[in-house]
Amino acid sequence: MTEGMNSNSTVRWFWFASPQTFFPLAGRMVPLFTALAIGLGLVGLYIAFLMAPTDATQGESYRIIFIHVPAAWMSMFLYVVMAFWAAVGLVFNTRLSSMMATAIAPTGALMTFLALWTGAFWGRPTWGAYWVWDARLTSELILLFLYLGFIALQAAIDDPRRADKAGAVLALVGVVNVPIIYFSVQWWNTLHQGASVSITRAPSMATTMLWGMLVMALAFWMYSIAVMLMRVRAIMLERERNSDWVKALEERRP
Repeated sequence: MTEGMNSNSTVRWFWFASPQTFFPLAGRMVPLFTALAIGLGLVGLYIAFLMAPTDATQGESYRIIFIHVPAAWMSMFLYVVMAFWAAVGLVFNTRLSSMMATAIAPTGALMTFLALWTGAFWGRPTWGAYWVWDARLTSELILLFLYLGFIALQAAIDDPRRADKAGAVLALVGVVNVPIIYFSVQWWNTLHQGASVSITRAPSMATTMLWGMLVMALAFWMYSIAVMLMRVRAIMLERERNSDWVKALEERRP
């Protein structure tokens, strides 16, 4: 009986691995994650600007962490997820996996740019400069170049399958930069402060600040999922435009 249930679960997961079956599922999930992103974003901003106390050292300028830190977290997390899907597509030659990696890249690049941009505005009152060639900042900038390189490499190759393979190789090589970003403040003497949130010790900030940052991180996560699902649906329609299921879908449209 257990073997039969496991077999049915496996078949169900493989069923959704097809673009044809995942397309309507993604369409149903987009409104849910969009609503969660908006709701969590409003709650997070309310905590950040109306409930969180003023920092004793940095004053009001510290509030940029409610955007900067979640964006930095998502920039690294999305790259790992992108590399994972790219690797699955490379090893198992699955179309949907490669499409997922392609759909994640622009949002990852956006989060990385947002982390760098907000970090620059935070650095001006803190360090006296918008930019320094700090180990954390430099490795984060390299991450942006990796995202842009992934996008540009895929756009430069006409054949989608070859583009997916080339992009997957670049994504997997670039994964080594993620732990460098995370541990840079420990490995080198840098201006960038250490992690305020860690699984090995208590957070070095007020509870209200911590909750505001975590809620904003969840909002960014929900946003990333919603945008990724919308983008992967567009990629499916583009790549599968000659397939019967896309033609049937277009015929049903008013």
